[in-house]
Amino acid sequence: MTFRFAVFDIDGTLVDSRAIITACMDRAFMGAGLAPPGFERTRRVIGLSLGPGLAYLAPDADDALRQSILESYRAAFFEMRQDPAFQSPAYDGAEALLRSLLADNWVLGIATGKSRRGLDAMLEQHAWGDLFQAHFCADDGPGKPHPHMVLENMRVVGAKPDQTLVIGDSEHDMAMAVAAGTTAIGVSWGFGTTEEMLAAGAARVTHRMPELAQALTEHKTRA
Repeated sequence: MTFRFAVFDIDGTLVDSRAIITACMDRAFMGAGLAPPGFERTRRVIGLSLGPGLAYLAPDADDALRQSILESYRAAFFEMRQDPAFQSPAYDGAEALLRSLLADNWVLGIATGKSRRGLDAMLEQHAWGDLFQAHFCADDGPGKPHPHMVLENMRVVGAKPDQTLVIGDSEHDMAMAVAAGTTAIGVSWGFGTTEEMLAAGAARVTHRMPELAQALTEHKTRA
């Protein structure tokens, strides 16, 4: 039996968190007296830890102001997460894909820019806690595009780079995968563009959940 390990990003890959992330970032910036960055700028930092993300979004802000924005963002996210209007639904077919991979003897992991609190809440919301054998987040060490989270996922399950696929929706996910020596597969329904992901090292970018499932099957067959 061939050992196959799939490490998934969360936001923009498995769950549609566009509304809540954009609203929280805009609220945090406006609360600090700054112009809201809006979706087009915010999407470029999805997947990064909040610190580096704010350095991009507010390059002229000092450390104290960035810390204030960060705390406001976290508070807004906690509040909005309770609002049905800002729930982050799973993309159509996401859960079916995860469960079909498990049935086909894949091992699953997570590498996300979420905090541990946010990751735990997402796993609880979707009842996915039993699907993943490893999961690492922004609180566990260097964030994307550093390979730390992928390397730690592989360490926990005993996977080698050539046995590991990283699936994500941003250039940061692709760069992280490449830095870890693994194969990167992009999805175009999230925050990044196809061109950004290919430029960052994606072996392939898929555009629908069934196409992603097929890409994983093809990779397993080649291996």
